[in-house]
Amino acid sequence: MALIVHLKTVSELRGRSDRIAKVTFRGQSFYSRVLENCEDVADFDETFRWPVASSIDRNEMLEIQIFNYSKVFSNKLIGTFRMVLQKVVEENRVEVTDTLIDDNNAILKTSLSMEVRYQATDGTVGSWDDGDFLGDEALQEEEKDSQETDGLLPGSRPSTRTPGEKSFRRAGRSVFSAMKLGKTRSHKEEPQRQDEPAVLEMEDLDHLAIRLGDGLDPDSVSLASVTALTSNVSNKRSKPDIKMEPSAGRPMDYQVSITVIEARQLVGLNMDPVVCVEVGDDKKYTSMKESTNCPYYNEYFVFDFHVSPDVMFDKIIKISVIHSKNLLRSGTLVGSFKMDVGTVYSQPEHQFHHKWAILSDPDDISAGLKGYVKCDIAVVGKGDNIKTPHKANETDEDDIEGNLLLPEGVPAERQWARFYVKIYRAEGLPRMNTSLMANVKKAFIGENKDLVDPYVQVFFAGQKGKTSVQKSSYEPLWNEQVVFTDLFPPLCKRMKVQIRDSDKVNDVAIGTHFIDLRKISNDGDKGFLPTLGPAWVNMYGSTRNYTLLDEHQDLNEGLGEGVSFRARLMLGLAVEILDTSNPELTSSTEVQVEQATPVSESCTGRMEEFFLFGAFLEASMIDRKNGDKPITFEVTIGNYGNEVDGMSRPQRPRPRKEPGDEEEVDLIQNSSDDEGDEGGDLASVSSTPPMRPQITDRNYFHLPYLERKPCIYIKSWWPDHRRRLYNANIMDHIADKLEEGLNDVQEMIKTEKSYPERRLRGVLEELSCGCHRFLSLSDKDQGHSSRTKLDRERLKSCMRELESMGQQAKSLRAQVKRHTVRDKLRLCQNFLQKLRFLADEPQHSIPDVFIWMMSNNKRIAYARVPSKDLLFSIVEEELGKDCAKVKTLFLKLPGKRGFGSAGWTVQAKLELYLWLGLSKQRKDFLCGLPCGFEEVKAAQGLGLHSFPPISLVYTKKQVFQLRAHMYQARSLFAADSSGLSDPFARVFFINQSQCTEVLNETLCPTWDQMLVFDNLELYGEAHELRDDPPIIVIEIYDQDSMGKADFMGRTFAKPLVKMADEAYCPPRFPPQLEYYQIYRGNATAGDLLAAFELLQIGPSGKADLPPINGPVDMDRGPIMPVPVGIRPVLSKYRVEVLFWGLRDLKRVNLAQVDRPRVDIECAGKGVQSSLIHNYKKNPNFNTLVKWFEVDLPENELLHPPLNIRVVDCRAFGRYTLVGSHAVSSLRRFIYRPPDRSAPTWNTTGEVVVSMEPEVPVKKLETMVKLDVTSDAVVKVDVAEEEKEKKKKKKKGASDEAEEEEPDESMLDWWSKYFASIDTMKEQLRQHESSGTDLEEKEEMDTTEGPKGPMKSKEKSRAAKEEKKKKNQSPGSVQGLEAPEKKKAKIDELKVYPKELESEFDNFEDWLHTFNLLRGKTGDDEDGSTEEERIVGRFKGSLCVYKVPLPEDVAREAGYDPTYGMFQGIPSNDPINVLVRVYVVRATDLHPADINGKADPYIAIKLGKTDIRDKENYISKQLNPVFGKSFDIEASFPMESMLTVAVYDWDLVGTDDLIGETKIDLENRFYSKHRATCGIAQTYSIHGYNIWRDPMKPSQILTRLCKEGKVDGPHFGPHGRVKVSNRVFTGPSEIEDENGQKKPTDEHVALSALRHWEDIPRVGCRLVPEHVETRPLLNPDKPGIEQGRLELWVDMFPMDMPAPGTPLDISPRKPKKYELRVIVWNTDEVVLEDDDFFTGEKSSDIFVRGWLKGQQEDKQDTDVHYHSLTGEGNFNWRYLFPFDYLAAEEKIVMSKKESMFSWDETEYKIPARLTLQIWDADHFSADDFLGAIELDLNRFPRGAKTAKQCTMEMATGEMDVPLVSIFKQKRVKGWWPLLARNENDEFELTGKVEAELHLLTAEEAEKNPVGLARNEPDPLEKPNRPDTSFIWFLNPLKSARYFLWHTYRWLLLKLLLLLLLLLLLALFLYSLPGYLAKKILGA
Repeated sequence: MALIVHLKTVSELRGRSDRIAKVTFRGQSFYSRVLENCEDVADFDETFRWPVASSIDRNEMLEIQIFNYSKVFSNKLIGTFRMVLQKVVEENRVEVTDTLIDDNNAILKTSLSMEVRYQATDGTVGSWDDGDFLGDEALQEEEKDSQETDGLLPGSRPSTRTPGEKSFRRAGRSVFSAMKLGKTRSHKEEPQRQDEPAVLEMEDLDHLAIRLGDGLDPDSVSLASVTALTSNVSNKRSKPDIKMEPSAGRPMDYQVSITVIEARQLVGLNMDPVVCVEVGDDKKYTSMKESTNCPYYNEYFVFDFHVSPDVMFDKIIKISVIHSKNLLRSGTLVGSFKMDVGTVYSQPEHQFHHKWAILSDPDDISAGLKGYVKCDIAVVGKGDNIKTPHKANETDEDDIEGNLLLPEGVPAERQWARFYVKIYRAEGLPRMNTSLMANVKKAFIGENKDLVDPYVQVFFAGQKGKTSVQKSSYEPLWNEQVVFTDLFPPLCKRMKVQIRDSDKVNDVAIGTHFIDLRKISNDGDKGFLPTLGPAWVNMYGSTRNYTLLDEHQDLNEGLGEGVSFRARLMLGLAVEILDTSNPELTSSTEVQVEQATPVSESCTGRMEEFFLFGAFLEASMIDRKNGDKPITFEVTIGNYGNEVDGMSRPQRPRPRKEPGDEEEVDLIQNSSDDEGDEGGDLASVSSTPPMRPQITDRNYFHLPYLERKPCIYIKSWWPDHRRRLYNANIMDHIADKLEEGLNDVQEMIKTEKSYPERRLRGVLEELSCGCHRFLSLSDKDQGHSSRTKLDRERLKSCMRELESMGQQAKSLRAQVKRHTVRDKLRLCQNFLQKLRFLADEPQHSIPDVFIWMMSNNKRIAYARVPSKDLLFSIVEEELGKDCAKVKTLFLKLPGKRGFGSAGWTVQAKLELYLWLGLSKQRKDFLCGLPCGFEEVKAAQGLGLHSFPPISLVYTKKQVFQLRAHMYQARSLFAADSSGLSDPFARVFFINQSQCTEVLNETLCPTWDQMLVFDNLELYGEAHELRDDPPIIVIEIYDQDSMGKADFMGRTFAKPLVKMADEAYCPPRFPPQLEYYQIYRGNATAGDLLAAFELLQIGPSGKADLPPINGPVDMDRGPIMPVPVGIRPVLSKYRVEVLFWGLRDLKRVNLAQVDRPRVDIECAGKGVQSSLIHNYKKNPNFNTLVKWFEVDLPENELLHPPLNIRVVDCRAFGRYTLVGSHAVSSLRRFIYRPPDRSAPTWNTTGEVVVSMEPEVPVKKLETMVKLDVTSDAVVKVDVAEEEKEKKKKKKKGASDEAEEEEPDESMLDWWSKYFASIDTMKEQLRQHESSGTDLEEKEEMDTTEGPKGPMKSKEKSRAAKEEKKKKNQSPGSVQGLEAPEKKKAKIDELKVYPKELESEFDNFEDWLHTFNLLRGKTGDDEDGSTEEERIVGRFKGSLCVYKVPLPEDVAREAGYDPTYGMFQGIPSNDPINVLVRVYVVRATDLHPADINGKADPYIAIKLGKTDIRDKENYISKQLNPVFGKSFDIEASFPMESMLTVAVYDWDLVGTDDLIGETKIDLENRFYSKHRATCGIAQTYSIHGYNIWRDPMKPSQILTRLCKEGKVDGPHFGPHGRVKVSNRVFTGPSEIEDENGQKKPTDEHVALSALRHWEDIPRVGCRLVPEHVETRPLLNPDKPGIEQGRLELWVDMFPMDMPAPGTPLDISPRKPKKYELRVIVWNTDEVVLEDDDFFTGEKSSDIFVRGWLKGQQEDKQDTDVHYHSLTGEGNFNWRYLFPFDYLAAEEKIVMSKKESMFSWDETEYKIPARLTLQIWDADHFSADDFLGAIELDLNRFPRGAKTAKQCTMEMATGEMDVPLVSIFKQKRVKGWWPLLARNENDEFELTGKVEAELHLLTAEEAEKNPVGLARNEPDPLEKPNRPDTSFIWFLNPLKSARYFLWHTYRWLLLKLLLLLLLLLLLALFLYSLPGYLAKKILGA
């Protein structure tokens, strides 16, 4: 499809000017050429063509603008013509003559005439005249070389060009045309000189600019892709993949390290928590902390694994908190958190640092969160290095919500969700006769059932569920769903679905599929929950022929690339977010399996018949092991074509079509002759006929297909989901184009070609066009019935993503400038990753195609091609990238057999043509084959047009000669034990191969040889071969005297083709040498510099070919060198070599090296060093400088490497190679004379740099570097900053005393160190924040339109800032302010978070270290790192320059000709040095003992000195503070490698090495950076900052000036010093210990030293006083850091005055304190008990207190019984003695871990006081009522009265001034006590009035006090109400208080009543007697 506009003329123009036309359609503009000095008629006669992929709509517009062109100003518009394309669409060809309109839509006189044509997709519109194709010869040429301009897609087929088009074609000519394989330059119109990079002349670029961008702004020019492979007309070949070895299933080393720091807010009362850490199946536990809800652990765990990455990243990390676990019971789970290893690994730096994990209870999902655990998690693979982030202030981290352990973008509140995995059915299962019983059964009974009992198992987030087993079924139906309950979004990326075969003995996996949740969901604003299907997924694994022990079983488990189709499974996945408040919800998270509703047959799409066709054009490079038996190739798709158990039709019946069905009509239209098909006669032919291979050379065979090429074809039936694959293909096309463009840009930057930014702009233009094309194409077939929800949602999200990507690319294009290319390149890489991610379709449709090579019925090797790459579509962009192309395939061994060196050899190389599409589209299936063949059909297909052929016979063939110009290879792999190789190259083309000669013992062979291949027969049309020649394979081998040659690497190239009718002349010929990357497996293994040309032999034979006239090099035998036009132009260079010495040479063949010598060789010339006579005594050379002359290419990029070899001279003239080193690039050693006009050379005028006395240097770094000529004195204004500080101070100390200045006597080295660490963190933080600000600014620039994720990120950041502000209440001296205050007072040193070497460029300012490598000593070492192959080091340097050297160098003063370019070098005689090593501390050591700890001590080794500081080991510590210095006397050069190791002390057995670090002292000693003793910030002669160097600053300065031949130093009055033309000023007096001031020059001298880099010509940074941080490595675990060590090294030559005593850096001893806490009263305590008699509420209150970490020393008050109001009175004193480290704000305590511990362990614990209130019970456990924890460094000040005391004080919701007991010393007040209620919320359960008083141990001793209320200084008894006592001890008292008190009136009444009753009773009692008396009258 294309729209073509032929612009003829524009007439009636006014005036005389240069004219240019711009034609625009669909936003894509073309410019015409400029018509110069044109008057009233402009005769353009140009054709413009737009390939279009979606039909043109009748309302679309075409616009033509005519401009007056100006070179300087912008073009001026004359007029515009717009035309609606309705008529064009209908009639397809329209001629138009019409007038133009101006800006105001007024009609002009000027008229324009043109012709428009439209060719539609199906060819329905647009009959072309014959005239259209009668182009001239030049056009043909132009065609072949054409390149697409700007963002046009290569939609052109040869038939769609018109003659007039020629002229516009040149517009897109590029600066840089890179071939995908070798980088060949573009062929035409490029003036090239030999050896120059191809660069367009400037005026060409100007023209280019005019055509590509308005006006001539060089910053807007862009170049489109011009890659020969994608834009050539005949595009019949695909690019092969160079990397061979499968890397997927290969095991690697991983280390997961987890630090559990503390837990907070655990739910539960008074628990004893333990944290359990699980990774995969390994479990480790922390120690148990008693009765606390916020335990502090700080324990470190390491898990080591050796598994493949897939397995590793699916492992689950689970952190759970268990309550009261002991030996007998497993404890109860409080809550757990899980995440997979892959999530951690994908974090920046592969780690989470100091983050809080949210615990939730999996058995009770309605409960909410159960607490937080703070931890660090890091995952390290081999070779990853982890930077430990600076530990930010504690306070930021207490903000739990802002530091959750969740990846970016996951919400903090995760909800519970159900994941329903629906398993419907499977088909195509292999025969699994696993059970032996089945065979026995069959033998006896004869029944043969399907021998497979499948079930499906699903693994997700550490849980697994399985469906039922379907007995003996190849097509099992399950219709079941497995339900997982987990938090959403889950922190596990993949779900594993596995079909397994149930068996009595053991179940085996049949196939495995991974569902990547990121691909089936989208977390954006318009995103969707994970959803999938119902859809089929394909499973791949081992081959289908069943053997009892399947060697490829791992493949079925999903490890490595499957080598065969196993089965397909229909599944679906849905997620439902749960409403946890719903009472019906089952709250357990157990996996459930339930029935699922079955889905209809048709839901996965209509079954369609697909047709796969393949033609084998060549089979070569067949490994000789397979050369003796006939070979056949089998192609399978799914189970179709598989001869073992293939099938011909789908088992389910195909629905027959009723006539009249739209499908039928379609068939008729396509008139596809399906007659043969209807009878089902078209049986598939899936394998080629067997054929015996023939010998190519001694390693490889080939199959002699010659002109008869075998074909295969397979019919198969699959659901029709082509749309999915089409969309993926469009995205793949965009991504491929982008990737190739980015590679071009990188190559341009690397080879320093001009204008990489233009190419990048072109790339971005293509990207944005591609994205728009996707939007227009992808939305077709909307109404497809079988589209799943995922199809619809993915389409929407892909369209959104690509739309925004298109816009971003557009805006990025505008920002690409010369200096930003690299940054923008990185952003483009992100686009590429995103596109690749989007293009991967999670719902499969058609399975991949496998090609197997079979020999003797055994499967040998295979290749796998994704079916989407072969899928046919009529729309160009949707076409698979290998469809209808000839693809070069390299077959590889299956499974584990392909690991390692076996995988590097090619098993076979196929040239294979493949086509896959619907059967009804199959009329096109041969369209991409090279032309000139006849089809040979099977008998039943004769005469039927669409019947596929069984072979093709080529009638056309061309004869060629190939010339391979093999010039050189570099940096090859060392294949021999000597560390060298004997390389030769073998070149394969079609079925011929030739070798270069073998060059002995080199890694950089310069073969300089031309190989000629004659009589090459290629089949096909000549013009196709010109653009698409077959590829050349070049293999490099190492010749061995015995045995066969070792493989060293392989690369591919495409030759430049010359047809017989073309002239052999520039610009295409002769070809240029190119670099080709050599691969060995997946690793790069050097480069090949070569050129290849393929010349057609015409009718007159070889006479027409350019003559081979080079001299035949007779010394080397009949070898033809590379001809003159191709080989590089050479010049004479001199290479000077500085030989310094050899170090650390290892033994060679068990013999020590005694008399070594160094041989230097470059391009065949070289020089030998003098011999070292006794390596042990003095390993330095006595002759320092030697030189040799050599011819090198002028082009620096072509310089050969230089080889350094060390040999050991033995007796009788024998010598052995010790090791070698190849300097691959000489560039850094090329001498470039300095530019003397530069300001740094200008020494006139003075520059004054002034230092104010009290300024810390940090501020001086803001000073401007001054221009030399200015004569200003720069004052650094400190006043402002000081004022600011004062303000801050006032704010900070609103309620407290000003912080006093630190007293000099109080300060020590550690004060300085901690102050410096604060500064370092501050700088890092500023650096980070400024970095992020910049990035954000950039992002804001680049994004137009809304950007979701960005905003949310900003929100969260803003929220964090807010929180920080809240936390830092005005009264607090917290966070940044505290250090701010100290800053001005304390001198600092520089803390480097890395090695000093990395800061100062390895101290290789003039002395370089070259590692000598030994070759491999066996195949097993292929994986070995470079470290393990190092056998020593050569120290020296090189200098390379063109031979006549500029005179002025030699004329310089003091020039010593023996030293050549190496002037001013110190002597290398042995020298004695005092080395002083200060070891400060180690961090994050790898645990060495079972308990997860280590007992580290320091060991230092230098030469023969070996110090082991074993008795001072630090028990059970992973972050030990050593604080020690060691003095060692050493003599350089014999002892120059210092090893500082940390060992783990063991009571029994040998001590284990934890890790070690090596420091090369010699380079430091001799470096110009003066790394012997760091220069301090200020000069003082006493105190903690005393000057360490025996030389004073003035002496050092004098010496530096003398060595650098600099004028100075001249000390002037008033603290001035002049060095060269710089004047430094500073203070001129110094105070001694007694406070006496003396005049001194030292301060100014020091300021000059601190700014030495500003001194012209010799200036460089001097090493400051510092502490460096070095990683510790362990040779057993290469590449994985085992911790870090902070240290520094001072060195003093022994011939100088001796240095003073070493600094005292011994660790600070913790200071002893005593904390006295008086508990006065409590109030409003909740009442727990009901009274025995009266039922009243009351509580028996007591208060318990302890310091964190000392629970066993807890102290209780007495009990205030029977409080009725919640008030309690105590007057009780606790005493807590403790040791405290002020600098770290930690309490230090030592205790034995258990009764079996050998010694005490030191713990450092935050200083926190806990107070709890309890209710005492006598017969049951006491009840816990509430608690508060006070951080003694910052806790809320107590309230004055109980009323003012509220709960918010403790929860931090109220701004309360925070105080520190260490500053206040005495605090009294009321504090709230809290507990959690049933709903897990805090509630106030009481208030306590307490007084805290802190004393130092001495003060406490002077005025002692008693515990409780005891002497001395006793507290008075509390005045408690009378009710406070125990009832059962004082029953009378209780009767009085409880009964009488309440019921006295009732009692009195009762008493009266009783008396009355008594009277009555007595009366009644005595009445009868009395009556009797009376009656009887007694």
